Amino acid sequence: MEFGNSKKIYIFGAHSRSQTLGVYLKALFPDISIQAYLVDNDEENPKSIEGVQVVHLNQFTERDLVLDGSCPVYIGTRGIYHDVITAHLQRLGIRKIIPITVEMDQELRNRYVKREFEKKNRVFRKLSDDWEVATSYIYVVRSIHDKHMDSVWELRPWERFIQVGCECENERVKDIAVFDNDGENISARNRQFCELTALYWIWKNSRADIVGLEHYRRHFLLDDDWLDKMRIKNIDVVLPVPLYVRPSLAENYRQRHTDCTWNAMMDILRRNPEEYIQAQEFFECTGCYSPCNMLIAKKSVLDDLCKWMFPIIFEVAGRIGEIDDAYQNRYPGFLSERLITFFFYEHREQYKVVYADKNFLR
Repeated sequence: MEFGNSKKIYIFGAHSRSQTLGVYLKALFPDISIQAYLVDNDEENPKSIEGVQVVHLNQFTERDLVLDGSCPVYIGTRGIYHDVITAHLQRLGIRKIIPITVEMDQELRNRYVKREFEKKNRVFRKLSDDWEVATSYIYVVRSIHDKHMDSVWELRPWERFIQVGCECENERVKDIAVFDNDGENISARNRQFCELTALYWIWKNSRADIVGLEHYRRHFLLDDDWLDKMRIKNIDVVLPVPLYVRPSLAENYRQRHTDCTWNAMMDILRRNPEEYIQAQEFFECTGCYSPCNMLIAKKSVLDDLCKWMFPIIFEVAGRIGEIDDAYQNRYPGFLSERLITFFFYEHREQYKVVYADKNFLR
């Protein structure tokens, strides 16, 4: 069934069914403009519904109001009245009349409730659904600053967009229901933390049992049965195939970024002498790391990572503050790529880690 193809519509009826229909249509199709709620009975009707006037059909002649015959009318009353109402509207020149059947109401209701659950990061489970898929999400980072892509990428069933930087911008990307300023968040720090504001949001707010993070240009190349493989083989984490840089992770970072941010991170790690020695050896002797802050993980494992990593990143940012160069100012994300790689190296006996290729869309 298709809803919301027309920008301007009427709704017939002014009581609970019709009011609920208006809520559904406005929420699911934001471009819709309800011109009026129409009635033809002598009952006591409200004068307006959320700022939209309620108009008796007789008033279109009595008050010289114009009923636009090109606007569709959605009938939001009980089904036993649909035939009579349809005939009346046809006599008035309405060319498109859509009686809301029980099946149509059910579809709208399900779509609306699912959207509302997603806004609150709740999982809308139905008995007929595949719960395994429904509770596993890979969040794809979007921003109003995303550049145009020539490539077309259709979201797969397990992917859902999350818009980042929402606390910094009023504009919203179309057709997105998850925003990084909902719930507990660090959205206001997006210009410096980039996709980490999405990772933080997932950590603090998502209740899915398996979660992931991708970018609008970078997606994991996964087989359709990847989730089954994770569960059957008890895989804890999927990371991007590592990128090799020379001469080492530490020296490469110093060459490409700023010494002070790296030194601050290492100084914080020094508080745990054993961990510091392992980190220093890893970063100085290793040239491979998983880039882009992309991962798929059991939520409990992602929680462990974030509990360890974010305090380090926050303290580095507290010490260093903002850097004038916009690219280098994104150092929290550059550091986290190395920290994520190190975390799963350090816990290689605790977590089962596998790797997957990723694409890059242009």
